[in-house]
Amino acid sequence: MIELFTADTPNGKKISIMLEEIGYDYKVTKIDISKEEQFKPEFVKISPFSKIPVITDHDINESIFESGAILMYLGEKSGKFYEQQDRLKINQWLMAQMGTIGPMIGQHHQFHHYNPGKSEFGEERYFKIAKRIYQELDNRLKNSKFLAGEKYTIADIATWPWIARHPIHDIGLKNYKNLSRWYLEISSRDAVIKGYDLLKDGSKIPSL
Repeated sequence: MIELFTADTPNGKKISIMLEEIGYDYKVTKIDISKEEQFKPEFVKISPFSKIPVITDHDINESIFESGAILMYLGEKSGKFYEQQDRLKINQWLMAQMGTIGPMIGQHHQFHHYNPGKSEFGEERYFKIAKRIYQELDNRLKNSKFLAGEKYTIADIATWPWIARHPIHDIGLKNYKNLSRWYLEISSRDAVIKGYDLLKDGSKIPSL
């Protein structure tokens, strides 16, 4: 059984969606980051940088931190969404999410949505970067059904929850035809609908 230590964030939703996709039994242990529970010594033991999510695979008594590493682990363990012959492309798009898409859109969240008016420079900088990311993803998806090719993979599972926050980005997802097509297709998957409702509080996927 997999235990998922997480908060209700895009990075957390990556893992709940993956667990639903592969059909594994799992339980969610909520880490309340608003109360700084991620800094408790018992959590730091399994997450050296005090970040969520983390999983513990109780079948082997092993914990894994960093959402990209968790997706790779679950892909290898299940044999799903991380096919060996496609891993070069999958890894590139997964690392793009980990290194660029998530961190840059995350900064856009902080300046534009959570702390508007505190830094004009920050708001303008990350709005422009987030808008550019939308366009770059749209360009990729013009020529590819999914990010790493014609198959749905952990690269899509990693990226989709960040785009699912599009209502607070104020960029206009519907203006990006290919990205919208990809977003809606993934949004319709049963596992994504279930995994999005991470804390089972009735959370619904935002529409266009």
